[in-house]
Amino acid sequence: MSQAASSNSSGAYHDYFRLSITKALGDQLSVALTRLGRAPLSSESLAELAGRPGVYQLYLHGEFVYVGKAEKSLRARLSNHLNKLGGRQNISLVDVSFSCLYVDEDFSALAPEQLLISHHKGMGSIPWNNNGFGNKDPGRRRDSTELKRGHFDLAYPIDLELPVGPLRAGPTTLSAFLKILKGNLPYNFRYEEPPRSTSIPLEVPGGRISADQAFRLVSDVLPGGWQIVALMGYVILYGDSPKGYKSAWRYYRTGSVVEAVPEVSPEEMVEDDLFGTADQS
Repeated sequence: MSQAASSNSSGAYHDYFRLSITKALGDQLSVALTRLGRAPLSSESLAELAGRPGVYQLYLHGEFVYVGKAEKSLRARLSNHLNKLGGRQNISLVDVSFSCLYVDEDFSALAPEQLLISHHKGMGSIPWNNNGFGNKDPGRRRDSTELKRGHFDLAYPIDLELPVGPLRAGPTTLSAFLKILKGNLPYNFRYEEPPRSTSIPLEVPGGRISADQAFRLVSDVLPGGWQIVALMGYVILYGDSPKGYKSAWRYYRTGSVVEAVPEVSPEEMVEDDLFGTADQS
């Protein structure tokens, strides 16, 4: 006679065993980052980092706001954030700090930042991971879109009063000056070369000038029908004047400056940035 299967406890005597390896890894990453101290997001702090891949967290006023990953270099990725935040209004770099972990190349294939995001989302929100902070240049197709409520660029628009330079005073060309601007601004400046820009003269004043003053200089020599547009998060230059842009707050049109009020969508930001935290740095 066969022996009947039995259980020493009440209820079912068989079930599935579920092991969440990814959750365990995310929890361990979070614990490891929590045990670390925090350093100011500054050139001095970043100089101490190795050029290795890893994950990091940003804090504003001591509050956790962002999780990210660098596929090649934590120093380079965090330097990008330092540059970006340094060019924004309504935020001071002295209030921003970070902690980071180097990760092995094999482990990076598991998307450790997504493990951390999942961990933190289970405990609440991550303010900057779903509001556009980690986005790069969205491209020409997105220039005309309306920003949604809660977008990073609405809370921290670009600062046109920041100095550019010092610049070498004297005569140059429009083409050369545009390249200098693009390389010195702490936010993206995307432009199309105006016709004959290599032969259009431009006089650069000595000392430091603001980005606003620099764009006014460019505007004075632009061909008709061209304009510079300061959007909330970056600046563009195209031959499409007087086209309007929903997120624009200033236009520079052949020597004149036109102020604008950005339109804001009634929709809230959705979590479309969760997979945009890494780059090739």
